[in-house]
Amino acid sequence: MRILATLRLALRALRRNKLRTVLTMLGIIIGVGSVITAVSITTGATKQVEDRVAGLGQNVVSVYSGSMTSGGSRSGWGGAPTLTLEDAAAIRTEVANVVAVSPEVRDRMTVQANGLNWRTEVNGEGPDYPQIRVWPIESGVMFTEQDVRSVAKVCVIGKTVVDQLFPGEDPVGQTIRVREIPFKVIGVFEAKGFNLFGRDQDDCLVMPYTSHMRRVARSTYLSSILTQAASTKVITQVQQDIITVLTDRRKGREIDFTVRTQLELAQMATSTSKIMSVLLAAIASVSLIVGGIGIMNIMLVSVTERTREIGIRMAVGARGRDILVQFLIEAVTLSAIGGLIGIGLGFGASKIIAVATGWPTLTPLWWVAVASASSAVVGVVSGFYPAWKASKLDPIEALRYE
Repeated sequence: MRILATLRLALRALRRNKLRTVLTMLGIIIGVGSVITAVSITTGATKQVEDRVAGLGQNVVSVYSGSMTSGGSRSGWGGAPTLTLEDAAAIRTEVANVVAVSPEVRDRMTVQANGLNWRTEVNGEGPDYPQIRVWPIESGVMFTEQDVRSVAKVCVIGKTVVDQLFPGEDPVGQTIRVREIPFKVIGVFEAKGFNLFGRDQDDCLVMPYTSHMRRVARSTYLSSILTQAASTKVITQVQQDIITVLTDRRKGREIDFTVRTQLELAQMATSTSKIMSVLLAAIASVSLIVGGIGIMNIMLVSVTERTREIGIRMAVGARGRDILVQFLIEAVTLSAIGGLIGIGLGFGASKIIAVATGWPTLTPLWWVAVASASSAVVGVVSGFYPAWKASKLDPIEALRYE
């Protein structure tokens, strides 16, 4: 009951000087609002990057050609074709927890259809490609393992190629010429948009890797090998096992491949956003410190102004603890109300920025809890010294104070 009475006294004291109360809360409001806004923007950007990484596939472990020395010249990742179909077969049969494998041959060339031509990415892939990339077929079908074995002249194309070569038409069943070789379109991928690196994923033509190797590129080497791990938990183990298997196949020769996981790509892609998030939150937190100093300053002034009031309360039986609690409640109330207003301001500002600039924003609930707790801590810390000072006043000297 005594706490409720003390709370009423604290609120009454704050209401007596409304303008000063509002100005005192302003630092907390700006600080919390800045933190929420900064975190919303950077978290939204990080989430967008993570979504784009996820769009590259699910639990993907990629093996790239390259990293070799020839004639005194050294080349790194993708420097030269070094992977073979036997490497892909070894990964499929010897590496545990691999659920899908797609040998890849990549090229870029001009294709023709309907009297039109378009320069696009022409890839040789395996039937597991849509599963690994999480890329459904919108119409038609994906080619099969039988098509791979028979070196079939079939292909699946992306939306951009459809728009450029078959505007307003159904491309399934029609023919595209790749280096004057006719390929039948048997399917169309769902639209996927641009990837993390700004490349149009829909601007592609995918055929069986054997067809690309024997009919188009006339090469015996692969550009890369896409694999899918059974789960996120085993990605790192699958990566190590692939390195071991391919290294053993080299029988002591120089390592001529590079293995990368989707987790590594995600970490690299989001590292900058996370650093910016921490920096912006740290900068915005300075406002909280300034707000705390403002609360301490005003509470010290309040103690001086209300010295006689404090003396009267002590004279009629109030203890030092009661005075301490009263001034602490005033400080915490100032910071708590400022924190709540700041949270609302932060949400509002992040939404306005999202609408005005088109940037995605996302506010984690735990950051709201952190902001609320921070404002409460600022109130306690900044209000303790003035409250302690008030509780130590001599009642007689306080009653004499003018």
